[in-house]
Amino acid sequence: MNNDSMKIHVHHVTRIEGHGNIEVDIQNGEIRKVEWQVPEAPRFFEAMVVERDCDQVAPITSRICGICSIGHTFASLKATEAAMGIQITEQTRKLRELLLHGETLQSHILHVCYLVVPDLCRVNSVVPLAFTHKDVVLLVTKLHRLANELCDVIGGRTTHPIRAVINGFTMLPKPKELESLRKRLVESVEDLKTLAGFVKTIANGLPNFVRETEYISLADQKDYAFYDGDIKSSDVKGNIPINDYRKVTNEYISPQSTAKWTKYNREAYFAGALARYNNNYKQLTPFSYAVGKDLGLDGVSYNPFMNNVAQVVEVVFAVERSIQIIDDLLGNGMKEEDNSFKRRAGQGVGAVEVPRGILFHDYTYDEKGKCVKANCIIPTNQNHANIQLDMEKLVPEFKHEGKDELQFKLEMLVRAYDPCVSCSTHFMKVKFI
Repeated sequence: MNNDSMKIHVHHVTRIEGHGNIEVDIQNGEIRKVEWQVPEAPRFFEAMVVERDCDQVAPITSRICGICSIGHTFASLKATEAAMGIQITEQTRKLRELLLHGETLQSHILHVCYLVVPDLCRVNSVVPLAFTHKDVVLLVTKLHRLANELCDVIGGRTTHPIRAVINGFTMLPKPKELESLRKRLVESVEDLKTLAGFVKTIANGLPNFVRETEYISLADQKDYAFYDGDIKSSDVKGNIPINDYRKVTNEYISPQSTAKWTKYNREAYFAGALARYNNNYKQLTPFSYAVGKDLGLDGVSYNPFMNNVAQVVEVVFAVERSIQIIDDLLGNGMKEEDNSFKRRAGQGVGAVEVPRGILFHDYTYDEKGKCVKANCIIPTNQNHANIQLDMEKLVPEFKHEGKDELQFKLEMLVRAYDPCVSCSTHFMKVKFI
């Protein structure tokens, strides 16, 4: 095969959420074009919440994503609570963190096991694995069901939670429900060991590719940050207040994308599981860190494909942390709380880590509690520029392997980021004439 000239056109990369294209043009050894394109029509969630009452905003913005709806709910609630000066109770905070870990389990299990493992096994989908690796597929289904039911118990349903509201919850889980969840989470630890062992047998399928970049995530002195924290950059000493998120994200227009791109200290940065791991791995539980080390993730990694290993690590961490939270809730006793609040004018920012990275919501309210301005910055739109730069480095390094293998690695690279492309396509301002 002539590797000096080739054209690659992937119209809508498969096994990701949304539509993204890959374009490569190499002529006589000269790389003329390498592009990660986002052609999706933008959606106008920021405009949808303007003139809405504050208690309507989170239910609307949770629909930005059917995978990260819980994270959007919490970023939204945190922004509203910041604007109105509301301090939630420790019980509410723990319930929210527990529900957020349920979403992490849901999403990471789905992505790694259903969408990435087929690449490592060199098959087109998870369907053939149901025949060749039936026990593993059944194990994955069991873990995914546990994650869904955790979200049901705490949030009221699997996606788009209905119990989490401003300043609390409308309904609390029963102690027996928490005890049942705890028992199943403890039992799942052995399943996670089996899953990690299986991933180890196929992890040599991850390309040996390195590109150093900046990593942006939440960071907290007490915890491996998911729900609370400040902004942390791998390039900067000290953390950055959440309210200064615009100084970090610096959104700009790219002609090849309907989603805005972002940059901070370099041309691009990485958000997601690997960014969280690189910035906070010393705060992992011993078991979750050991799982990562066994899978080749030991300290800071600059291989974007290792994002999927970091997701496996976070699955283990989410289970362990969920058990701890349930123990705290049961030990302290669940108490019905008053979630009423007084509306006031103000502006607030909320940030949480969702499976694909750091998420920001920013709202301004009038004195009646009506939203007058909104801004949401989604993890995937923070990753688009980094995907582009990874592709620009990957193509010259692997073009000698031929068109089919190069295309495979490029698609695999996109999937490594676990992108939610539809969610990333937003416009801030809409003017109707």
